[in-house]
Amino acid sequence: MENNEHQEEFKVNGGELIKKVKELIAQGNARKIIVKTDNGEIIAEFPLTIGAIGVVLAPMFAALGALAAILSNCTIVVIKK
Repeated sequence: MENNEHQEEFKVNGGELIKKVKELIAQGNARKIIVKTDNGEIIAEFPLTIGAIGVVLAPMFAALGALAAILSNCTIVVIKK
């Protein structure tokens, strides 16, 4: 992680996963989003670029939807600038 970046973690259930990720992206300062299981295993990692548009984000949301269906609880790690 670069010096001007920091990390935040959010514990959510599978049903809240997409909603929370959309909220974090809308804030506009997320550089990377990582989804982990309860035991800390990384199951998805998405770098976010400045100016990402819906077409670019659509595959990420599809993947998150699939993960939400199988996860009961998870942690979202957000690297922010």
